[in-house]
Amino acid sequence: MREPTASFDQLSALRAIAPGRFELNVPDQWQQGRGAFGGLVTATLVRALEVMAPGRPLRSLTCELCGPTQPGPASLEAEVLRAGNAVTTVAVRLVQANEVQAHAVGVLGQPRANAVDSRSLVAPTLGDWHAVDVLEVGPPLGPVFARHVEFRPKTLPFSGSAERRLEGWVRFHHPGAARDPAWLAGCIDTWWPTEFMVAEAPRPMATIAFTFQPLGDTAGLDPDAPLYFRSSGVAGAAGYQVEFRELWGHDGRLLALNQQTLVMIK
Repeated sequence: MREPTASFDQLSALRAIAPGRFELNVPDQWQQGRGAFGGLVTATLVRALEVMAPGRPLRSLTCELCGPTQPGPASLEAEVLRAGNAVTTVAVRLVQANEVQAHAVGVLGQPRANAVDSRSLVAPTLGDWHAVDVLEVGPPLGPVFARHVEFRPKTLPFSGSAERRLEGWVRFHHPGAARDPAWLAGCIDTWWPTEFMVAEAPRPMATIAFTFQPLGDTAGLDPDAPLYFRSSGVAGAAGYQVEFRELWGHDGRLLALNQQTLVMIK
């Protein structure tokens, strides 16, 4: 396997060129189909949002991936829609060859006084991640970017499962130092669609809408341990599928939630 030339946080870093304007060099060898890995694209959008609202953590991201982002230069344009006493709403779009390839709206806000943490979601049974075998994913059976990711699935795709459910451990081979919302957005997008659990063979699919909520504090996580991923396909019609995704720390803390709308290309 060829080693990447930079870590994930370096690849998703932006260069500010003016207030609200940034440049990005989209790397080669991180493709997912015709365009760049969607988790890398959303990570760059997150980083732009955070620059526009310093000191206010990201609470929710709503993103549409309009087209395939290609390797090479791209620009990002961000605008503060409203900055309140504790919450800032920011819009950002990624432009390449004069076309919008992705855009997002982020809500960033300070913690609330006297807030009570809650969770009705039942935690998964994690077990020991060392006991789950690594599945090598990459061309010709998987996307190019997957060579930079370590997957430890509990159930293999295309194995005749009766349910659109998927669980396992995941981490980037070279994540870098950051354990932040952009990193979580990248990690939660790495896995294949839940449709592959019931399908007999791969078929081209793409994420067209992506909502994301970073929830857990990553302080104290083992930086070398993978994250636990769980997803479920909840509904589908007319060639479009909706699935829910979760990320958990190795110590059982809930880190992020994600809903994706995927289209079956063929």
